[in-house]
Amino acid sequence: MEFSISRQYNEEAEVLKVLGHPIRLKIVAGLCTQECNVKHIWECLGLPQATVSQHLALLKNKGIIAGRREGVEVRYSVIHPLAKRIVLALG
Repeated sequence: MEFSISRQYNEEAEVLKVLGHPIRLKIVAGLCTQECNVKHIWECLGLPQATVSQHLALLKNKGIIAGRREGVEVRYSVIHPLAKRIVLALG
C-alpha cells in the first residue's frame, strides 16, 4: 500500500464531516431520490421546521444542496456529486 503525500483530501473530509450528522444524512439521502420543499422534508422526518431549516442552511452553505424557487416555495436537490456517491454507496 502506498500513501499519497500530494493529495490532501480536504474536500472529501469536509463532505464527510457535514454528512456525519444523522439528520443531514437523512436529508441528503431523501434528496438523492427526489427534489423536495422544506415542509415535505420536516413532515417526513417528524422534526420541527426550524431544525430542518438549520440543517438545510448548512448543507446549502457547504455546496451539497441547492434550492430552486418554484412560485412561493423552494425545492431542494443534491448538487454535490461526491455527496451523492457517498449516500448512494451506503444504500
